[in-house]
Amino acid sequence: MVTSIKGNDTSTFGGGLDLGSNSITTTGSITGDISVDALSTATGSAPSYSARAWVNFNGTGTVAIRQSGNVSSITDNGTGNYTVNFTTAMPDTNYSVSHSANFNQTTTKINTSAINTPATSSYSVACHSDSGATLYDCQIVYLQVFR
Repeated sequence: MVTSIKGNDTSTFGGGLDLGSNSITTTGSITGDISVDALSTATGSAPSYSARAWVNFNGTGTVAIRQSGNVSSITDNGTGNYTVNFTTAMPDTNYSVSHSANFNQTTTKINTSAINTPATSSYSVACHSDSGATLYDCQIVYLQVFR
């Protein structure tokens, strides 16, 4: 069955609508009782933007992804130096990244910073001391990408 919605048409679907591999595109707004699971916790009047990619990974020993979205792998480039590889590339390098790390030591404060210019297919991050002179493998590294 094919259902078309054109112009100012209003259509009601009972029990859900299966688009298969198709999508809905709109240049206007969609209103009413619309539920989008990915944004189900959004409230307020400000726009809501979903993360394009996120990862929580183990940065010690054998680097391993704990959980992620749109991250295919992590490359261990050496002590405290990691590259996060995206499953689907970003549309350009004008994205925003937030990252932090958990270091299992109380005597050293750890910061995270970008290593290279962001690429559409990956982002490199380092875990280092306050001075930035010493890199450390971090127990857990968190990274989120928004665009």
